[in-house]
Amino acid sequence: MSIIARLEEMGLELPQPAAPVASYVPTQIVGELLYISGQVSMTDGQIIKGCLGGSPAGGITALSLKEGIAAARACGIMLLAQARAALEGDLDRVASCVRLGGFVASTADFFDHPKVINGASDLMLDVMGDAGKHTRAAVGVPSLPLGAAVEIDGIFRIR
Repeated sequence: MSIIARLEEMGLELPQPAAPVASYVPTQIVGELLYISGQVSMTDGQIIKGCLGGSPAGGITALSLKEGIAAARACGIMLLAQARAALEGDLDRVASCVRLGGFVASTADFFDHPKVINGASDLMLDVMGDAGKHTRAAVGVPSLPLGAAVEIDGIFRIR
């Protein structure tokens, strides 16, 4: 089943890809690899802000593990939106997800970063089946751009 057909079956519509907020390009194709810059957690055009593991100083919102997983899933959706744009609308050119790099805004005593990033990993598996299996990193950081809760970059193999 094509990625688009699977997304439709799941009731997911890809948003417009987010524009870069600094000096970088959102995607780069090198040979058969599509590199996608880090995508921050956003839904309906709004950044999902917060911190996992509690609320640090500065009035940052504490997010639950469930909210963190949803934020990572939103990053995965934006990765697919960026892939669609880079491939001129033809997501059928995506052969597999090779790697995801996940960053979670968290307190020093939060240790469930892999569970959070599963939000994006599970999305890739749901959308691509076995082709969605990938390598990855999941790390905690004290803050992310624009106050985002999660940021994920990706590498995809294309046809």
